Amino acid sequence: MKFKTILSIFLSLGLLFGCSSSVTYDVLIKNGQIIDGSGIASFIGDVGIDADTIASIGNLQKAKGILEIDAKGLIVAPGFINMLSWANVSLIEDGRSQGDIRQGVTLEVLGEGHSMGPLNEEMKKEMKDGQQNITYDITWTTLGEYLEFLENKGVSTNIASFVGNGTLREFTMKYENRPPSNEELDTMKELTRQAMEEGAIGMSSSLIYVPSGHAKTNELIELAKVVEEYDGMYISHIRDEEGGLLDAVKELITISEEANIRSEIYHFKASGNENWGVLDKAIQLVDSARTKGLPITTDMYMYNASSTGLNVLLPAWAKEGGHSATIKLIKQPDKRKKMMQEVDFHVPPEKILLVGFRNKALRNLIGKTLADVAQERMITPEEAIVDLILEDDSRIQVVYFSMSEDNIKKKLALPYMSICSDAGSYTNEGIFLEQSTHPRAYGSFARLLGKYVREEKVIALEDAIYKLTALPATNMKLKKRGALKEGFYADITVFDAGEIQDIATFENPHQYAIGMKHVFVNGTQVLKNGEHTGAFPGKVVRGPGWKRK
Repeated sequence: MKFKTILSIFLSLGLLFGCSSSVTYDVLIKNGQIIDGSGIASFIGDVGIDADTIASIGNLQKAKGILEIDAKGLIVAPGFINMLSWANVSLIEDGRSQGDIRQGVTLEVLGEGHSMGPLNEEMKKEMKDGQQNITYDITWTTLGEYLEFLENKGVSTNIASFVGNGTLREFTMKYENRPPSNEELDTMKELTRQAMEEGAIGMSSSLIYVPSGHAKTNELIELAKVVEEYDGMYISHIRDEEGGLLDAVKELITISEEANIRSEIYHFKASGNENWGVLDKAIQLVDSARTKGLPITTDMYMYNASSTGLNVLLPAWAKEGGHSATIKLIKQPDKRKKMMQEVDFHVPPEKILLVGFRNKALRNLIGKTLADVAQERMITPEEAIVDLILEDDSRIQVVYFSMSEDNIKKKLALPYMSICSDAGSYTNEGIFLEQSTHPRAYGSFARLLGKYVREEKVIALEDAIYKLTALPATNMKLKKRGALKEGFYADITVFDAGEIQDIATFENPHQYAIGMKHVFVNGTQVLKNGEHTGAFPGKVVRGPGWKRK
């Protein structure tokens, strides 16, 4: 009896080892230093992928792969999540998402205050009229239809989106700066419900822009309550990042508390030299709210310069009715004069870099500062602002050098800080080279891992990976994303921690980062030995409120 028991054990072990040695995965990544996204210490191991799913993690040396990658000496980590992406148009032109894929980004989260739906016919016309280098037909109406349009067209990265309160407002009441009627508020609530049921991650606002900023706190609370019904998130480019930063943070905390909703501050920062010291108090406000149980988080990009429109320097009344209204006002001599008198410089003209024009005749000014143009034209910087906006018939994309390098490190150390680019994802060729851009479009994630982790050791590599993966995935309540776990989707990066680095500069931003070797999206390889494979396995990633049709 004893002999039979021992024999049975040996037979069982033989069967077990036989199965182990005969296992074949679609993809086997071997010998890598695995950082699983949880923040725990790394370990050496293997990852087996079947179809779009992580099948096994551990010692798989007896297994085989149809495709095998030896990751010895390399980091194997989950795909990175870009918490604020403006790739909504660049992906229409080129779905490869090369600027971000080559840094390891496998999920673009879109929709800062403005989303690609819901749209009415008037909004579609305005979008069509405002197109610049990239032109496209608008064949969708709702946000969900836009995301499905991208997936069906073919994208290399996964995509998700918030619904923008500015878009809800424009759909319902155009650019009118007033509280909504009860009927209008009900319409916005219904549109919010539709977007959440189509898979929106939550609702976003961008309160320094119109019409998003026309919404008062109570209106935002009411819409956020609808989002909370679907377990979504409220995320905001808060109302002021300069002298009014603390009041703006307090407003977000109020919205979070009153709507009982998870909330996040987009690109958390204090802009303008005179405001750098206010960041500590803003952090204290967030920490205090979190101590009280409010689930408030933040995100950031890795540069001391922001990028937005030149028109943000104009007084609020000049932007109230949208871009077309601004142009009409500039053409009125008395309004133009008043506008120039009330220009609000939060950084000096020599720290405002011109990077994007609609008018090809003005593109020779790209790379110059506002001070340069004013001097060349022998006019004041205030005159240059209104003249350029009129001549270009656009808000004009610029870079503002307005933040503190020390504050970047301080923010990065916060345990609730995720990472974003706040930029499109471009290919460094063709139509994309007709404009300049902020280097964050090509380098924000690689800069984190190269400059701030490897070189300056601000945080550990495991902590950085957590901020890029599991933290944002958890905040957004995404299913089976953001970690290397069996049963999770196989969004995986393989990179050289000693090499990864941003190369893009403000003078020459269209340069890919280096050091990322392999990237898998839903189990399909999109980056092989640092080069794009041309594969388009990206899928729509939907929020917790999604109702499958």
